[in-house]
Amino acid sequence: MRNDLVAEAAEQASSVVDLAQELIRRPSRGGIDDYAPVLAVLESWLTGRSLPHRRLHDEQGQLVGLLVEIAGGRPGRWWALDACVDTAPFGDEGAWSFPPTIGDVAGQWLRGRGAADSKLAASAFCHIAADLHRDASRLKGGLAVLLDVDEHTGGFGGARAYLADPSAERPAGVMIGYPGLDEVVVGGRGLWRAVIAVHAPAGHSGSRRLVVSAISRAARLVQLLEEADLPAAPGDGSGFPLSAKLSVTAIRGGEGFSVTADRCELNVDVRTTPRFDAEAAETLVRKAAAGLDAEFPGPAPTVVTPVACWPPFQLQPDEQPVAALMAAANVMGLAVRAKVAGPSNIGNLLAGHGDGIPATAGFGVPYEGLHGIDERASLAELPQVYAVYRQAVLDLLGAP
Repeated sequence: MRNDLVAEAAEQASSVVDLAQELIRRPSRGGIDDYAPVLAVLESWLTGRSLPHRRLHDEQGQLVGLLVEIAGGRPGRWWALDACVDTAPFGDEGAWSFPPTIGDVAGQWLRGRGAADSKLAASAFCHIAADLHRDASRLKGGLAVLLDVDEHTGGFGGARAYLADPSAERPAGVMIGYPGLDEVVVGGRGLWRAVIAVHAPAGHSGSRRLVVSAISRAARLVQLLEEADLPAAPGDGSGFPLSAKLSVTAIRGGEGFSVTADRCELNVDVRTTPRFDAEAAETLVRKAAAGLDAEFPGPAPTVVTPVACWPPFQLQPDEQPVAALMAAANVMGLAVRAKVAGPSNIGNLLAGHGDGIPATAGFGVPYEGLHGIDERASLAELPQVYAVYRQAVLDLLGAP
C-alpha cells in the first residue's frame, strides 16, 4: 500500500512543482505586494480543471484568498486544508545568492521566497483537491482548501473571511501546510499584545530643572516588566509543555536632541499558556504600569491598550485531524512526533473561533531559509508528504 501511494504521488510531483514555481515568481509579500497576481495563477489553474472555487474578501472588500470546495456524495463532516500564498519580506536582497522570486529547481531544492512557507503546500493541496474531485461521490462530507493571504501580516484576513462566510461549511478540523518533516504541530502558545503609552512633562534637555523624560520612565517600565514573575511551567500539571514569555518588542519616543520626550510607547508581547492566560497577562502588565506611576508619577496615568489576543491550544494524539495525519505518516514510514510550538499561528485563531476548531499547524517537506535568506524547500520528500496528506484526507472523508 505504501509503495502504491508514493508512486501515485510521484506522478503528481512534477505538476505540483510547476504550479509552485509560478506562484513563487509572483511576489506576494504580506502587506507589501498586491495579492491579485499570485491568486490569479491559482484561479487559472483551478478553472482549467473545473474545480469549484470562489474568492474571499475581508470586511473592507479586499481580496484575501480563494476557497476551493469539494462536496462529497454522502453525508458527513467537512475538513479543510490551508496554505498561505503570501510570504515574508525578502529582507536584504543583496544577501541572497539567487533572486528571491527565481522559482527554479537546483538539485533537489525548489528555490525562492515562499517555496517553504507555503507555496509548495498550496500547490500540493490544489492537486489533492483535483484528485478527490474526480471521484467525489464516494466521499462523506467534503473538503475545503483555503488558499489565504494576509497571513504574514498577522491579520489572517483569508482565514477570518473563510470563518465568517455564511455559505462555507464549518470544518470539523483543519490541516495547515507549514513545512517540516519530523513533526506534526498540534498546539501553540497563545498571545496577548498591548501598546503602552508612558507620559512625562515636556522640557528642554539643557534646563537646570531636572526633567524625567518619558523615555526614562519607559525604560523603568521595561525593567519592571522584565522583572515580573511568570509561571515557570512545564510541570505545572496542565500538560502544556511550554512556559509563558514576555517580550518588549518595540519602543518609540522622542525627537531631535533639545527636547525631552513627553510621550513614549512600548509594544509588549506576552506568549500565554493554559495556566497563564490572557487575563493573567493583562493583570501582570497593568500591575507593572501602576507600579511605575506609583514610583515615578507622571502628568497622566500610563495607558495600556490591548491590541491582540489569541488563546493557546493543544490537541491530543487521538484527536482528529491529528490522528489521521500521524497514522498516514506512519503508513509512509515516517517517524513523526507531536509538537507544541512556541510561536502562534492560524491554529490559535481557529482554537478561539466559537467552541474551537482543531488544527494541525505544520507537517511538510524539509526546508532552509524560512523567513530568512535563500529560502528553499526540499523536493526529495515531496511524494511522501503529498501521499500523507492525501491519505489523511481520504481517511477523514471515509473513502472506501
